Amino acid sequence: MSANIASTLEAECVAKGMRMTEQRRIIARVLDASDDHPDVEELYRRASKVDAHISISTVYRTVRMFEDAGIIERHEFGDGRSRYETIPDEHHDHLIDLRSGKVIEFRDEEIERLQERIAKKLGYRLVDHRLELYAVPGDADEADD
Repeated sequence: MSANIASTLEAECVAKGMRMTEQRRIIARVLDASDDHPDVEELYRRASKVDAHISISTVYRTVRMFEDAGIIERHEFGDGRSRYETIPDEHHDHLIDLRSGKVIEFRDEEIERLQERIAKKLGYRLVDHRLELYAVPGDADEADD
């Protein structure tokens, strides 16, 4: 991770007027480079590989600051950990593998239309939603259900 290449998340922070210390820049770059949904401990492990002086409390404070500014989203996927991702350019939903903890992002137009129809049928206009599917691999024993 080159120290002079600004991440998209980092640029959003600057645009919102946040003071960006070098450690905050590193945390922003680590979040931007994540293709999963890391928790604070995982962000700390990744950031401390770049700068061994980053403390876990700095990561906690920075993540909270980014979340409060609406730059990242916090997810609770039922495993007791808050996990984070940058605010996506396009809406997506999540499927969580209960065995491995893997989070799969997906978008399905049929589900999107169905949610709109349900809201309308009940007399509402849908303005936002979050869909999380919790699943086990298809070859799992029926007894596990």
